[in-house]
Amino acid sequence: MKLDLTRYRRPSERFTNTFAAGEVGDDPGTYRVVGPVELAVDLAKDKDRFRLTGTVRAALELACSRCLEPFGLPVDAAFDVRYLPAASASADEDREVEDDDLETSYYRDDEIDLDELLREQFYLALPMKPLCQDGCLGLCPQCGTNLNTGSCACVSSWDDPRLAALRALRHDA
Repeated sequence: MKLDLTRYRRPSERFTNTFAAGEVGDDPGTYRVVGPVELAVDLAKDKDRFRLTGTVRAALELACSRCLEPFGLPVDAAFDVRYLPAASASADEDREVEDDDLETSYYRDDEIDLDELLREQFYLALPMKPLCQDGCLGLCPQCGTNLNTGSCACVSSWDDPRLAALRALRHDA
């Protein structure tokens, strides 16, 4: 999905669109878009520089990091990104990354890639450790049973054989 910048001539315009789940790219192994994606953008233009501020609302499906079961994650994220022409990017020089650089992206051929913008917002909305619920018990390390839905008869204690000599000393005393 591309946003054609030649269509916007006024200094400030509004762009809204709802995309079907299939129109927005997934990241297999990280998330899957399962509902419509609502995008509302205020586009400010200053010659060849653009500033996009707005919100994105979507429903993602993630895998729980403990039990591996899929669960839904609603996304309601606000963003503020500046776009400069790709020709203005100076990749050759070594310099320190400034705070403004984190909010700056680049566009080519008078088009902004909305897939890239949405993917970035989805990644920023993902939790560090996705859990289906706060008290998720995860999987049994021996048999792989989902401990949220059932129990197993596995023994959870393990004795390190390297410490057997120390255990013998404790029992002798």
